[in-house]
Amino acid sequence: MSPKLPSHLFPWLILLTFASFYFFSSFLSLSTFSSSSSSSSPTSQSLSISNTCNLFRGHWVSDPNHTPLYDQTCPFHRNAWNCLRNERQNMTLINSWRWVPRNCHLPRIDPVRFLGMMKNTNIGFVGDSLNENFLASFLCILSVADKGAKKWKKKGAWRGAYFPKFNPKQSEAGVKDGSEGFYRVDVDVPADDWAKIAGFYDVLVFNTGHWWNRDKFPKEKPLVFYKAGQPIVPPLGMLDGLKVVLTNMVAYIQKEFPGNTLKFWRLQSPRHFYGGDWNQNGSCLFNKPLEEDELDLWFEPRNNGVNKEARVLNFVIEEALQAANIQLLDLTHLSELRADAHPAIWLGRKDAVAIWGQDCMHWCLPGVPDTWVDILSQLIHDGLGRTGRL
Repeated sequence: MSPKLPSHLFPWLILLTFASFYFFSSFLSLSTFSSSSSSSSPTSQSLSISNTCNLFRGHWVSDPNHTPLYDQTCPFHRNAWNCLRNERQNMTLINSWRWVPRNCHLPRIDPVRFLGMMKNTNIGFVGDSLNENFLASFLCILSVADKGAKKWKKKGAWRGAYFPKFNPKQSEAGVKDGSEGFYRVDVDVPADDWAKIAGFYDVLVFNTGHWWNRDKFPKEKPLVFYKAGQPIVPPLGMLDGLKVVLTNMVAYIQKEFPGNTLKFWRLQSPRHFYGGDWNQNGSCLFNKPLEEDELDLWFEPRNNGVNKEARVLNFVIEEALQAANIQLLDLTHLSELRADAHPAIWLGRKDAVAIWGQDCMHWCLPGVPDTWVDILSQLIHDGLGRTGRL
């Protein structure tokens, strides 16, 4: 399923003033032009857990006692991902799979304890709709600890929440669809929505990638990369443009964001289209996770399958971020296994599949992003603890 194109290539920053979350729209300022106009544009050090424990590698085990912490009544659901309300088949089975990391125990997040520890801590997510998927899971889980949790908009943010039992505040903001013409990307001009937040957040979770795909920007409406106000000559291709954007973004973050801000970069969330891409009747009607030995057939770029995007972009992102003080949140592998956990045809409206195709990119909620939350909450706790801020 291809989401509607936002006017900013990196939509959304979700922020949390513990207990408030905000989601802001835009890494890089992306503009649309019918003939001419003006506008603006848009970030790692590997995460070291220990020599023996690796939260990102492991296996899924079936555990009938493993059940979701929230249900379809969560006020922060997005309709197309609310698979319980949309009566997606096998939701009990989907949520009975528990992630077991290699050589370590991953505890489930305790929402009450987490919010209590994070009081007066600000957390932000910057990225695309997969980070919004991540955020919705986080908010739904935390709302279990505060039934008075509410939506709240803050200027520049896409969505968010506040938890009055723990702290009063929260926010969200919108994006606009593109117009005719081309998309201008100023690689050296960070968008105001995220560039002006340095110093406010204790924790930031970045991602990008899902819009950096040729099918999102056809030849008749391409990305055109600018630097110092002028088109880059010769014109850059999609991946080369992403490399330049990431290089400039990393440099900006390293210079402008405090060194003690805990920064993560979430690597790609894999797609699971089978039999064709999202616009070619691709499907994901699976009943169980993939096996480990099936993954390369699905995702290895050399096999040139429709789902190669995640590994291709991860390589570019890891290369660009290797010298930065941003920890890699490598959720790709554990998510590659879960072909069974997407909304697929259960999208909350009868004509959705006819219009957009099956959604084999975003995740059902409750579902796989809840495990992402378990991992992130542990890393936030450990990271802030090391700096004496807990």
